[in-house]
Amino acid sequence: MNMAITNITVISHTIFYLLGIPGLEDHHIWISVPFFISYIIAFLGNSLLIFIVVTDHSLHEPMYIFLCMLAAVDICLSNITVPKALAIFWYNSGGISLYGCITQLFFIHTTFIAESGILLLMAFDRYVAICYPLRYTMVLTPSVIIKISVAVFFRSLATIFPIIFLLKRLTFCKNNLLSHTYCEHIGLAKYACDNIQVNIWYGLFVLLITVGLDIILIAASYCMILHAIFHIPSKDARQKAFHTCGSHACVIFLFYIPGIFTVLVQRFGKHIPPHVHILMANVCMLAPPMMNPIIYGMKTKQIKNRVSHLLFHRPR
Repeated sequence: MNMAITNITVISHTIFYLLGIPGLEDHHIWISVPFFISYIIAFLGNSLLIFIVVTDHSLHEPMYIFLCMLAAVDICLSNITVPKALAIFWYNSGGISLYGCITQLFFIHTTFIAESGILLLMAFDRYVAICYPLRYTMVLTPSVIIKISVAVFFRSLATIFPIIFLLKRLTFCKNNLLSHTYCEHIGLAKYACDNIQVNIWYGLFVLLITVGLDIILIAASYCMILHAIFHIPSKDARQKAFHTCGSHACVIFLFYIPGIFTVLVQRFGKHIPPHVHILMANVCMLAPPMMNPIIYGMKTKQIKNRVSHLLFHRPR
């Protein structure tokens, strides 16, 4: 009996094409306008914030050091995502190599987790300042600030680094057209012909032990902060304590609420058009870097006075 042996060669894609927002291709030019404006505001606002904190020695305190770190991460997040999106909208230049895509999603997820960790550090800073004001300088010493900051960034790198190998092991033979403005882990993995259960479960594990844990710890910190504030006898002191936490609380809601809403829509909103999912995912990337310097510039007296002095030469 003659047996015919057929060799099937599976070709793995090495080039992918980001399509932007499918279904709204005719509106890409108009959609690019808020992307461009948010990018400019985020870059200039966060750069100005860093410049103010670095050059003003009166702001060399833990709260402003963490704020400076947040601004730096926001600049990185904007530079990783927006320029490629604008290239797609303006020039239809969505081509990206497999390794370029993995590199982009690595830095996107790393900076996202780092920002969540910095928000946790800022919540801890406010907790110590309000609940243990007399021990504030003893707890948050320069060495402690360096150690916990390094821990936050090491956690981001350590949890996302394995994703590189989880993606490199896959064979991408289904399609090479990505319906998005940027690369992300599961969005790329679902185009593989291999089993991606490990990718799915590891992605969920990372989300729970980083962002999920941060949310719980931030919520616990603010419960203790509110408990301490309501036990302050002086009304003026209570209002001052609320004011010092107001900026941080606004930034927390701006960072987590859109992300949680996006996850819920992706999980339960099966009948929602794909372009809505993509637009919401971009809001999570665009809104925090743009709004964070505005919120702190408006709500933090020291920064607002410094900005007024720089821009309008007004006395502080």
